[in-house]
Order: sequence, then C-alpha cells, then structure tokens
Amino acid sequence: MPESILVTGMVLSAMPVGDYDKRLVLLTKELGKISAFAKGARRPNSALLACSQPFSFGEFSLYAGRTSYSIRSADISSYFSELRSDVESVYYGMYFCEFSEYITKENNDEKEILKLLYQTLRAVAKKTIELALIRLIFEIKIMALSGLAPQVFECVKCQKNSEEYRFSVESGGLLCKECRAYDKKAILLSTSSVYTLQYIISRDVERLFNFRVSGQVLKELKACARSYLKHYLNHEFKSTELLGSL
Repeated sequence: MPESILVTGMVLSAMPVGDYDKRLVLLTKELGKISAFAKGARRPNSALLACSQPFSFGEFSLYAGRTSYSIRSADISSYFSELRSDVESVYYGMYFCEFSEYITKENNDEKEILKLLYQTLRAVAKKTIELALIRLIFEIKIMALSGLAPQVFECVKCQKNSEEYRFSVESGGLLCKECRAYDKKAILLSTSSVYTLQYIISRDVERLFNFRVSGQVLKELKACARSYLKHYLNHEFKSTELLGSL
C-alpha cells in the first residue's frame, strides 16, 4: 500500500468524475495547489462526502499515484458552515476560492495565499466588516503575495514622496503631482486611500481584516482594484457573474 502523505489545506473546487467520484483542487500548506481524487465521495454513505465540498479546511491523508493524488481520509476542522447558510456569503466564498485557484500554481509554495484565503473566509463568516471591503482587501493582498503588487509607497516614476497621488494602472502604482502627466487616466486618491493601500500591502495576513473605511475611500479603491485586475490578470471569473446578480 502506498505511503500516506498528510497535508493541511482547503478544498477550492470539486468536480464530478464518473458515477461516484470527485476530482478536488486543494490548496495545501505542504504541496501548494494539487489535484486529488475522492473515490466514492458522491455516494450518500461515503466517509469523504462532507470533506469533498468547497471551503472544507483541515488535514487530508493522501497517497500519490502516477499522475495525481487520491484522498484516503480527512479530518476537517472547519466547513465554514456560516457561509453555506447565506447566499451572498457563498457567492463571495466561491469568488475567493476561484481567484485563489486561478492565481496559484501546481506544487508551488502557496502558504501565504492559503493563510489569506482562510482568514478571508473567517472574515466573511464573522461579518465584522462589510463584504465589499473584505473583497477589496483580498484582491489587493493576493496580487501582492503573487508578486504583482502596485508601488504605493512612493511615486513609481521619480521615487519621491508627495502630498498628492494618483493611481496609475499603466505605470503600476502611484504617480506624484509632477509625474501625473505620464497617465492622464490615473485615479486621484485621497490621503486615506493611499494609507489604506499601504496598510493592506505591508501588513501580515492575520492583521488585515480589522479596520473600516469611509464610503469615499471604498469607492476610490474599488476603482483602482478593478482596473488593476483587468489590466494585469485579464481574466473573467465565473463567480463575478453571481456577485453581480446580488
């Protein structure tokens, strides 16, 4: 019998395979993003039925096949059941999982993104801050963790500090007053919006979901984030259609 591999991770997505099996995509602490088969998981009495649902987080016992992993058993510490009982929360959770699956790579070190995803779903479940802000924090931080962070601590062109900044998607960060001519479409940001960007990018994941912003700051940063994601990812997530229907 193949030797077991114990990993800690979360189910990002699940797809039916054959009559009774599922193919799962897991984001794990030890192996990064992997595919794993849960044999018989669609049978009503299967021990793998509950653990093969998206958002399930815990320890998975795997064995390696020639081309993929298979799940022997799982000890789930959180199903995020609070999300499943609320349609809006489910849609946001699906978006965060889909985004994580898209941006992570097979067998790469993705521990920080796993941590971000876990803390993001906890924030959604607790609802201590509004969902739109949780989404904004997640989008900016996951881009930073993936090496795609905008420059938000000084002007991206002249490397000087300024009392007034605009956010330039084309330039990849902030433009000062003197350099704003480089991008006439750059978005004017309030000082609070600049500080919020700096906070999100520089703070540890565990300390991200503990603040609120004004409606104006949220509006400014949403415009920055949407434009930035469109420019640097150029990918349409299926779950954004669900979010748009709310």
